[in-house]
Amino acid sequence: MRLVSTCVAVLAATAALGTALPAQAAAPALQIVKIYYDSPGADRRSNDSLNAEYVTLLNTTQKAIDLEGWTLRDKTGYSYAFGPDVILGARKRISIRSGQGGDGTSSVYWGRKQYVWNNDQDTAYVRKADGKLVDSCSYRATRSAYVTC
Repeated sequence: MRLVSTCVAVLAATAALGTALPAQAAAPALQIVKIYYDSPGADRRSNDSLNAEYVTLLNTTQKAIDLEGWTLRDKTGYSYAFGPDVILGARKRISIRSGQGGDGTSSVYWGRKQYVWNNDQDTAYVRKADGKLVDSCSYRATRSAYVTC
């Protein structure tokens, strides 16, 4: 009870002074939510192993986003550019897999024959077609093979 009355008093004092409480930062329109940087098993560059390495993005908005020209890249500079006709629906996810495959609504494929994401540490960046940074996520390896951002 004492805590509640203290919070009410702080809010009342803040309002009386005409100052605002800090606002929460809005989530980016396209957010990196997971990086699976260490695919299971030995790193032999098989297509299955390459495709088990991926980044998942989430459209946090209520509208579809046309991703044509948007990019995902790592700290080294490996870059994936979304092609035409990649529309991510409202509140939907898409995974960018490092290997080869047929693009669909839930996964697209980088088409590489080598790994992108370092197993020890790296940073993923998502940029709009005009180059503006939308989101980034850095990690250092832990016992897990992935990081949630």
